Amino acid sequence: MPKTFPIVIEKCKETGLLVGYVPGVPGAHTQAETLEELEKNIKEVLELILEENPDIVSNFIGVYQVEIEDA
Repeated sequence: MPKTFPIVIEKCKETGLLVGYVPGVPGAHTQAETLEELEKNIKEVLELILEENPDIVSNFIGVYQVEIEDA
């Protein structure tokens, strides 16, 4: 049965690369120039991690946004 993991993606200001990581899964991070490449890379990383730890799950719940007034 396939497992699904959330991926957080940010753009690095210094390199311009996309940086992705899986919250709650130590070592599950990578970078790439395109979203397609990032997805391929993170899948490879997760497969390697799951080989060593097949029962690993992410405890990530979600993203919550708060609003603040401009200073």
